[in-house]
Amino acid sequence: MTVAILDIDGTLVDTNYQHAVAWYRAFRRCGIVVQVWRIHRHIGMGGDQLVAALTDERTERERGDEIRGSETGYYRELIGEVAPMDGSRELIEELDRRGHTVVLASSAKPEEVDHYLDLLDARPLARAWTTAGDVSATKPDPDLIMCALQKAEASAEDAIMVGDSTWDVRAASKAQVPTLAVMTGGFAREELVSAGAEKVFLSVAQLREELDSTRLR
Repeated sequence: MTVAILDIDGTLVDTNYQHAVAWYRAFRRCGIVVQVWRIHRHIGMGGDQLVAALTDERTERERGDEIRGSETGYYRELIGEVAPMDGSRELIEELDRRGHTVVLASSAKPEEVDHYLDLLDARPLARAWTTAGDVSATKPDPDLIMCALQKAEASAEDAIMVGDSTWDVRAASKAQVPTLAVMTGGFAREELVSAGAEKVFLSVAQLREELDSTRLR
């Protein structure tokens, strides 16, 4: 493997639970109560698909943009609490040292990705990164993975994905890219394996320590 496509939210930075709370507040503002545990199960899915998945097509059609707009505002209030996962910067450095091309794949808004890049000090090491603005459909559709491959000027045969959710794994599988998964997104090992993950690690720190047991060796 020459290209490492790294998911950001929930993998390199600890954001999943802040996003779950922000979505909960956004739904409540519109008079819709969605239990937080259900929202958490959908974190990693793009916001363009999450509203319909948690409610129905009518809610998406009539109030989807309003809910997404509210979520943006609520998450902006919480983003200052976000911190990198242990070992994230070190993983990127190690992949770069081994000669891999690193592309950061995110469906977050451009300003959020900029914030994460600053937290990780990743700009000097990453070849490129994606945002929600790069594609018309987000995970579990494969568009972001395909976009990451295009930015790396690589094919699926040369790449591997690192992600934290079943949505990451499914999106990568549709792009015919294998996935190494970490459990920092709150998904169980069995769920990630069932979704198609090639190997599952507790964290990015463990993944870095055991790189030689993966395709990134």
